[in-house]
Amino acid sequence: MTPLLIKHLTRYRYSGPVFLGQHRLLLRPRGGHDIRIASSLLEITPTPEKLTWTRDVYGNSLASVEFSRSPATELVVRSEIAVEHYDDQPLDFVVDDRATHFPFLLLSAERTELWPYLIPCYPDDQPEVGRWIESYWRPGKQIQTYVLLDILNTAIARDFAYFARDFAGVQRPAKTLADRAGSCRDFATLMMEACRYLGLPARFVSGYASTEKIPAAWAATHAWTEVFLPGVGWKGFDSTGGILAGSDHIATAVGRDPESLPPVAGSYTWEEHPVNAELEVIVSVGRPD
Repeated sequence: MTPLLIKHLTRYRYSGPVFLGQHRLLLRPRGGHDIRIASSLLEITPTPEKLTWTRDVYGNSLASVEFSRSPATELVVRSEIAVEHYDDQPLDFVVDDRATHFPFLLLSAERTELWPYLIPCYPDDQPEVGRWIESYWRPGKQIQTYVLLDILNTAIARDFAYFARDFAGVQRPAKTLADRAGSCRDFATLMMEACRYLGLPARFVSGYASTEKIPAAWAATHAWTEVFLPGVGWKGFDSTGGILAGSDHIATAVGRDPESLPPVAGSYTWEEHPVNAELEVIVSVGRPD
């Protein structure tokens, strides 16, 4: 078991008074057999008029925040969560015999349930994604499924330059391939679209990571890809570090579209002159004292 403490501060400073609209927060880890939430704290300034917790269509813990009609010049969201992570051996899994080697066919029931995760988010980029995959595998060649996924995962980490991007959104896979560079969410998107090109169900994961193997994950939110493997279920591949997701990875949200999973999202309005927002995010993930 690995104990971890996640501290996440998001602060918006506005150049003038604003009225805060509804905000949605995806900050609470996805608890389960592998992750136990030991304690959690959520503080929001100004104090919300209403805070509602729900589960979205993907089972993510979603906080909907509503504010009173009072002017504000700052919005601060502070989350502090202690978790216990039990996935200490990410390589300890066995794929069903029928899926050990690629290509393989999903069962009819699997394809029905997983169909949304087979549809590309960027269909126009699939030709470029396919040409990149052909550097490592071509149709008609049999290969172990895990080996193929590991090859693609490590190729992104090895051959692409990482850079941080503070603004919202992700790069299209074609741009990541053309520039040979991107952020963690760009690499996760490329890996996800590569899997879907191959007919493997894949989804985008946002969360945190605390590992020396991925310096880029320190003091920031993180993103990786989960691939559905028969007999195993969803398995995480982190293309920023070229490693499997394990006890150093804490997922807060999963989804089929990477654009839909920002940790903090919302709106604001003003009465007279346009107002700009300045964003500050401070994240730390480590062992509790």
